[in-house]
Amino acid sequence: MGNEGLDRNGQKGGGIRYAESNSGINDPLGAIAKACEEVLLSSGMNDEAYARYANLADRGTSHLSTFRAIAEKYPQKTAVEILHNLVESTPGEEGKWFGSAKSVGLYDEAIPLANKAPCDPRTLTRAAKEAASEHPAFAVEAGIAALRWLCEGYGYEITPLDIWAAYRHTMKAAVNAGSTRETRDRIRELAQTSSVRFIVDILSKELE
Repeated sequence: MGNEGLDRNGQKGGGIRYAESNSGINDPLGAIAKACEEVLLSSGMNDEAYARYANLADRGTSHLSTFRAIAEKYPQKTAVEILHNLVESTPGEEGKWFGSAKSVGLYDEAIPLANKAPCDPRTLTRAAKEAASEHPAFAVEAGIAALRWLCEGYGYEITPLDIWAAYRHTMKAAVNAGSTRETRDRIRELAQTSSVRFIVDILSKELE
C-alpha cells in the first residue's frame, strides 16, 4: 500500500481510515503507522501524529534508538514527556528504559525505572562507574539498584566479578557523594535479605 492510498482525492483523514481498515494480517504495522504518521505531519497535525503513531512508526532496534527517533521528529515534545509515554506503552519493561533515560541525561527519571522492574545489573553497574565523579548521587542509586537485583537473583551468568564491580563502583560513588556510611548500611541490609548465598558471602566479606 503506497502513500497515494492515504491521500485519496485529497481527503487525508479518509485516507488514514482507509489505511487502517484495509491493513491485512500480512501488512507490516510499523510501515502502516509510519505512512499514517507522515500524512498527519504533512498536514501540521503533529500532536495527533505523535499520540496515534509515533511509538509504533518510529520504533528502532533498541530502546534508545526509538527514543532518539521520536525526539528528532517531534522537537516540540520534551525529553521527559517522550520517555514517560514510551514507558507507559511498554508496561512491565520499565527497567529496560533506564539506559535510555541515563544516556539523555534524565537522571531523576532513570532511577525509579531501574527500581520498578528488573534492570540488567551490569547496565546499572556501568552507569554507577561512568557517573561516579560527575553525578555521584545518581551513581550511588544505580549501584544500589544493581546490587538489589543481584541479591534478588537477576542477571545472566553472574560471576563474583560482577558482585565486586557493583559493590566497589557503588562505594566509590558514595565517597564522592559523602554518603559512605549510609550506603554501606543499605548494602548490608540488601545482603541480609538475600537468599543468593555466594552473593551474600562476597558482600559480607567486603562489608567487614
